[in-house]
Order: sequence, then structure tokens, then C-alpha cells
Amino acid sequence: MTSLLGPGAPVLAFDVGGTDLKSALVAPDGELLGVQRTPTPVQPEHTEKSVLETITRLGAALREQHPSISPEAVGLIAPGVVDDERGLGLFAENLNWHDVPFRDLAEKAFGLPASFTHDVRAAGEAEYRLGPASAYRDALVVTIGTGIAAAIFIDGKPVAGDGYAGELGHSVIAPGGEPCACGGRGCLEAIASAASITRRYNRLTPSPVPGAREVLERARAGDTDAEAVWITALDALGLGLSHATALLAPEVIVLGGGLAQAGDALFNPVRERLYSHLTFHRRPKLMHASIGQNAGLVGAALRARAVLETP
Repeated sequence: MTSLLGPGAPVLAFDVGGTDLKSALVAPDGELLGVQRTPTPVQPEHTEKSVLETITRLGAALREQHPSISPEAVGLIAPGVVDDERGLGLFAENLNWHDVPFRDLAEKAFGLPASFTHDVRAAGEAEYRLGPASAYRDALVVTIGTGIAAAIFIDGKPVAGDGYAGELGHSVIAPGGEPCACGGRGCLEAIASAASITRRYNRLTPSPVPGAREVLERARAGDTDAEAVWITALDALGLGLSHATALLAPEVIVLGGGLAQAGDALFNPVRERLYSHLTFHRRPKLMHASIGQNAGLVGAALRARAVLETP
């Protein structure tokens, strides 16, 4: 990661996910030190308290492990609806918090300037600024994992919509269809995320699988239930991306997240379906994400460094 981030201020970076919380100390040369994955301490309510306790502990451990490096800022990212400008976690259906001033709380906990943003926007910014998509002005970076969300860049600038933009996973693809964690039905995420592919297949089989990768393996082996679930997900992704294309006319769509690891088994049929829904529209290139599994940490570090550069 050294060559990606490049030189700059040392910072602490935290990526809070629905399952795991990643942490790292970013050295002055841009290297990610002490990258660690810790279970996210999800609570029935007010998960933010246990998250802040955990990152404070992890940050102290990183400082102790690397005493020659003094972080100058903190970058914190999380899923849900996030107001970047005010540093608020407005809502996270899987983490049980509402209206939490994460940026202020992180600054108080560490005694350092802090940034707080959405995890997909941060990973998308890393991909957009440091990956092949940097050659384009209009781009979508779509993460397909436990959920589905997009980072939007128009004329080279991110679009956040006060935290509400980019919720591609909660656009309705099949009205009245699969229930979604957001409270709606038929959302793209409820059909085509890695978690929903696994969940939908396990309802059909007496021998459940741990993830979407195994669903694809069974589809390739001739399991008709697995094949039906996989094809339905591809159909939904192609349709969902066509709606985003009609609205935003991206030059490129970058796909990342766990499901993107399926490679050509995902990209080729999704591209075919996407293009089949387009007529006069601009046809975006479909590209693989390039930053890797630590894209969120890299994005958190970019945001933390940006805080120090803000007058």
C-alpha cells in the first residue's frame, strides 16, 4: 500500500463493518502498519459506545507498537447513512445507532482532528483517486458484499447528497419481493448482495453453504437451485446498474466487494444484462476494483490527511 497512498501525515485509520472492524496506523511513507481485523462489537442498541471503546483501545495499542510514529489525525468510516459534512452517523440498520456525532466523539477520544464518512464512499474515493478509474470524470464505484452501495463521482467530484446518495442497494428492483433489512421489499440488496444470495439459496437446500462463493460453485456443478439464485442476482444487478446509468451516465462502473471476486462469472453476464437494457445511453466500461481488501482503510487515511490540509 506504500506506493498507493504515498508520503503524508501519519494517521490512524478505522473501518467499521457489519461483521469486522479493521484498524491500522498509516506511516509517513503511506504504509499501513499493524493492519488488524477485530469482530465488530454489535450491541442490541447504541453499538456506537462499544465501537468507540474498541477503536480507542486499538489506537492505543498501535501507538504502543510503533512509538516512533505520532499520528496527527484519525480517519473513521462506517456503513449506514452518514452525513460527512456534520460527521454524523444518521442511521445504520445492522449496527443499531441513530444520529451519533462520531467525528466529535473520535476527536475527544483521541485528542486529534478526525474525519468520519461512509465506508463505501471512502473505499470508492480510494479507488477513484488511486486506481484506473482516476482517468475518468464520471464514475460509479459499486461495492457488492454483505450489502450493496455506490460511491458517485460526477465531473471528478464526489456526490454525497447529505449522506443519502449512493444507496443503490435500496433501489427497488422487484416490487413486493424479498424483504430487505431497510424495511422495504424487493431491494437490489435483498436479491443480489453476497449475503442475500447465500440466504436465498440456503432456504432451498438441505445442505446450507457459508457464502455466495459456494452458491456459485454449486451452480457451476449443475445445482439448479443454486443456478436459479445466481441468475436472479445477475438479472437484478444488470437492471439496477442500468437504472444508475440512465440517471448518471457514468463513463465507468467499478465493481468491488466480496462478490466481485467471482470475476468473469459475474462481470461478463452483468455487462451483457446491463447493455441489453440500454439504447441511446452512454455505455459505461465495467472495471474490477484494484485497491484490494484494505480500500476502506486507504480511504479513511485519505480523509484523515485531508482534514489536516483543510484551513
